[in-house]
Amino acid sequence: MTTFLRESWIVFNRQLRMNLRNPAWVIIGMLQPVLYLLLFGPLLEPVIAQLGGNKYTWFVPGMLVQLGIFGAFFAGFSLIGEWREGVIEAERVTPAHRSALLFGRLYRDLLQLFVQAVILVVLGLIMGMDASFGGIVVGVVLTLLLGGACAAASNALALTTKSEDVMAPVINVVMMPVLLLSGILLPMSFGAGWLERTSDFMPIRHVVDAVRSAFFGDFDASMLWGVGWTVVLFGLAVWWGTSVFKRENA
Repeated sequence: MTTFLRESWIVFNRQLRMNLRNPAWVIIGMLQPVLYLLLFGPLLEPVIAQLGGNKYTWFVPGMLVQLGIFGAFFAGFSLIGEWREGVIEAERVTPAHRSALLFGRLYRDLLQLFVQAVILVVLGLIMGMDASFGGIVVGVVLTLLLGGACAAASNALALTTKSEDVMAPVINVVMMPVLLLSGILLPMSFGAGWLERTSDFMPIRHVVDAVRSAFFGDFDASMLWGVGWTVVLFGLAVWWGTSVFKRENA
């Protein structure tokens, strides 16, 4: 375990230095949910009035999940560049654990997501969001786990396709139903009955409901479903990512 932590920390340091040299992706990833919060949030006031509660307490959790999904799913693009430049080949000849090569990159993605999440939550509080500290902590932790799952899956997809031209449309095909059926922007109860029933089969919707429940302080059955799906998605994505890194070594 000590060796694994040291090796993954070395990979993390290198990835972090690369990000600090070119912080454009960090800024771009942060701007999208902030713009949604500033420009789309006020439009929700008459909608959320029908549900009751603070509109930003309802909207910020959805933006957190969107931040975790959209930001992390594009993490693999940098991995394709590293593969093309021979960095992955150079790492393969080292005695480092292949899982450490993945987790070192996940540390960077999770740190980036955490900073962005803190900025989003602080901005939401400034704009009037009403949420308990404990609920915010639980919501951010769930977001980090979901973001880690998406980042691991993105890295696995990157090493599988080895092409931005293939990876980009695949991500877009996945992201569209996730955005529309997870209730990130609008409550699914406002849609047609068949649409709401379809969204029940979307795991991300249960994560969104769990994060919202945490912010509202309602630790009910929806929280259990959300936590369960988050853990399952994280475990499957890490397994996939580790398997792909190991196959690269074969």
